[in-house]
Amino acid sequence: MRTLTLLGAVTGVALFAGVRLYATVLTVGLCLRYGLLRLPPELASLTALSHPYVLVVAGVCAAAEFLVDKIPWVDSLWDAIHAFLRPAGAALIAFAAVGHLDPAAEVAVILLCGGIAFSSHAAKSGARLFVNQSPEPFSNVLLSLVEDAVAVGGSYSVLAHPLAALVVVVAFMCLFVLLARRVFRRLRKKSLST
Repeated sequence: MRTLTLLGAVTGVALFAGVRLYATVLTVGLCLRYGLLRLPPELASLTALSHPYVLVVAGVCAAAEFLVDKIPWVDSLWDAIHAFLRPAGAALIAFAAVGHLDPAAEVAVILLCGGIAFSSHAAKSGARLFVNQSPEPFSNVLLSLVEDAVAVGGSYSVLAHPLAALVVVVAFMCLFVLLARRVFRRLRKKSLST
């Protein structure tokens, strides 16, 4: 049960870090700092996210991302830059969380979390590219606000309910694989027809 709790917490954080890395770190850090979340002993190393230096950096970056993400096409440029940062950030958080496990298990969890963060980032940035095609700016701002709310609420929820988070992560990854296969088939069919 402890293993599932640990896995649910770190993969859940990775899922939301792929959407909004800085908001995820800030949310978890503030919740820990102000006692809104109690971590199980196996996740005690995540208290590093509540350090004032981490909170200041995450807060400044989250504020910048909040503003930049509301501007069509600028958000896609931001996402392109963060295609590397979000998975790396999720992997570092996972490393901090599981740094006391068997080295092979550590590497497996770190790779898993980086992959989950990249998958959620890919889904988010793909949706944003699609929405940016719309000539009106309201859908972009609305989607951005939904992403903000999902990242903040989800970040809190995964540590409060890690087993439920594990179910959400597995469901997301299954859906992602199914949709990715369909998109790949359509792109392949389109390239063969031209």
